[in-house]
Amino acid sequence: MKIANFAARIMRGATLALSVAAAPMVAQADTVTLRGASMFDESHAFTKTLREFERLVKENYDGDVQFDLRLNGELGVESDYVTFLQQDVAVDYTIMAPSNMAVFAPSIPLMDMPFLFRDLDHWNAVLSSDVLKPLEDELLEKADIKIIGYTGGGVRNLLSDHPTHNLEELAGFKMRVMGAPIQARTFSALSANPSAIAYNEVYNAIQTGVINSFENEAASVQDLKFYEVTPYVALTQHTITVRPIVMSGKTFRQLPEDLQAVILQAGKEAGAFGRALESREDGIKLKEMEGAGLIHVNAFEDRDKLLELVKPVQDAYAAEIGATELLAAIRAK
Repeated sequence: MKIANFAARIMRGATLALSVAAAPMVAQADTVTLRGASMFDESHAFTKTLREFERLVKENYDGDVQFDLRLNGELGVESDYVTFLQQDVAVDYTIMAPSNMAVFAPSIPLMDMPFLFRDLDHWNAVLSSDVLKPLEDELLEKADIKIIGYTGGGVRNLLSDHPTHNLEELAGFKMRVMGAPIQARTFSALSANPSAIAYNEVYNAIQTGVINSFENEAASVQDLKFYEVTPYVALTQHTITVRPIVMSGKTFRQLPEDLQAVILQAGKEAGAFGRALESREDGIKLKEMEGAGLIHVNAFEDRDKLLELVKPVQDAYAAEIGATELLAAIRAK
């Protein structure tokens, strides 16, 4: 995908968002209409997960509930979605990275910081439990955004415009990271030169040499064609993604109690569906791109050393936000 098309799509999204911002949640006296947003098309795991959420709600709710899910970034990017949710305009439900919610709830990126999970079993055990409830409570209190489920499962690796095999080659690497401070701190500890750049600007920033790398999972690389500018993938496997399914708190409270209960159960089940889907598809998509000659994949030689270097960063971050016990609970799962 060429960046001009992506940027134009996002601009159209901002205009469309303004036009639907005041759209009523209740279209008719007995009909509830919920507005959703996805940056991706129907083939992406996030969109499939949201469709499963919608199906489960309709299947288990006796009343009339309709969904208006806008795809392909029609309503902007995730940083726009979090503002819309917090202000209760344009978007009622979506999936997004925790880092995008850090502006309202500074502790929330803890659930998605690099090298937090040992493996997929550990990741799934945490997301299937209530260990993250303190972060959910903070997000609801500070941003009025309610987490109703957890999806994710993509393994994030380092993508660049030239091969990277080890820590020595990573030194000084100009790379894009998400906006939460823990992301920049982690990669600074690994000797890279990270900077937070808006997601819709990444393609162009690499193309023009502002940065030469970023980190992402296979599904997004394939869907947004980032392989056109970053065809080299180093398997740092630094993050197994956590992507909350979220709703506007105000929207949720306005719903009938029986619908609230259905939504909470549907969010939990759709999250489990999405985690299984994305973790299964992640490796497949990586191999598809490699087999088609779109990317070149190599192991990262010093991965064990990466884990040693980032642990003090994680500990210091958790202490700063008063989450030392929470981090210990996550590690103990």
